[in-house]
Amino acid sequence: MKSKQRSSSTHSTPRSTSANRLRIIGGQWRGTKLLFPDHAAIRPTPDRVRETVFNWLQQEIVGTHCLDLFAGSGALGLEALSRGAACVVFVDREPVVGRYLRDTLTRLKCTQAEVLSQDALTYLPRITQPFNGAFLDPPFATAASSDLFSQLLQKLDAPGRMTPTAWMYLECPSSLGSPSTWPHWLSHWRVHRSEQAGQVGYHLVRRASPPHSSY
Repeated sequence: MKSKQRSSSTHSTPRSTSANRLRIIGGQWRGTKLLFPDHAAIRPTPDRVRETVFNWLQQEIVGTHCLDLFAGSGALGLEALSRGAACVVFVDREPVVGRYLRDTLTRLKCTQAEVLSQDALTYLPRITQPFNGAFLDPPFATAASSDLFSQLLQKLDAPGRMTPTAWMYLECPSSLGSPSTWPHWLSHWRVHRSEQAGQVGYHLVRRASPPHSSY
């Protein structure tokens, strides 16, 4: 997952000396190893979880315009780019994360990405081009309540921010249960796939129909 202060998620498991290493597991950069900032708060989404998520999406990721919110290590956005996403916007409020992601994209000779060092909730109203998909992996300390996801979903659901057939990947403490049971859950979003790995719940949700006021 990713960094604290609304930048990335934290797990309760101890951090090993190699925990700041990331391996891209599919696509054109398959097997590429990256060293992200040695910050105790930054945790990439584990290989097994990423593999499951991108199996859910399969070829759907190709050609998409994606948002990686609370980007942290960039594991999800980089995996999407490796697998054929047309563009990924990385958003993380930590400057050290922004520098790492820009350096990484330069190393990979990737030009179809943008890195923004901004707070997630501040950024969302500024979206000017609708996304096909979004990865939402807030810090666990912040994501302990479904209220944060409700705020994020409502902001992303506003007109012009997500396409009518958009999907979102949500990663959160497993104690929150299924997103469909959260207070203020938007009824026109459906939980498409849902799994749990230890204390982490991960869910793929899709817009079943556009809100009447948006399109």
